[in-house]
Amino acid sequence: MEYTVEEYMELGKEYMDKAITHLNHELVKIRTGKASTSLFDDLKVEYYGTPTPLSQVANVSVSDSKTIVIQPWEKSMLAPIEQAIFSANLGLTPQNDGEIVRITIPALTEDRRRELVKQAKHEGEEAKIGVRNARHKMLDFVKKEVKKGYPEDMGKRKEKEIEDLVKSYYDKIDQLLAAKEKDIMTV
Repeated sequence: MEYTVEEYMELGKEYMDKAITHLNHELVKIRTGKASTSLFDDLKVEYYGTPTPLSQVANVSVSDSKTIVIQPWEKSMLAPIEQAIFSANLGLTPQNDGEIVRITIPALTEDRRRELVKQAKHEGEEAKIGVRNARHKMLDFVKKEVKKGYPEDMGKRKEKEIEDLVKSYYDKIDQLLAAKEKDIMTV
């Protein structure tokens, strides 16, 4: 399929948007010391031999700023839910009282906070790599089109547009990271 330069630019923007969306998804998983049900968004529980998302076998809610309550639809799911939380290696200890699973989010130590900030920055760097890859593809496409007869001055303008676009996405990534770092470091 042949693309015009404008269509390819839109395609590149979509890749950059996906990098930002992925970064948001990954940053949500990094816990900040406050209870959040998003910690369990990707958790799968064995339900009659099938890995099933936790949200489909139980009600997950926050009872206070440090406690998450998991109420399974069936009492027989208490042990598999506990097992899934342990094996997910989230650093959390579930407490089963025979009715619900209660998880207390421990306060973060200063070292753990720094570690989480490092993890967030790593995710930010991964997002920047995604943006850079899209940039390279876009620039290569523009250069090929110029060789095929696309006006050179328009090609230069598109290259400048691409660089400005990349800068704006880098700024978005930096803002997301700054907000997450502030959230993590707030005691």
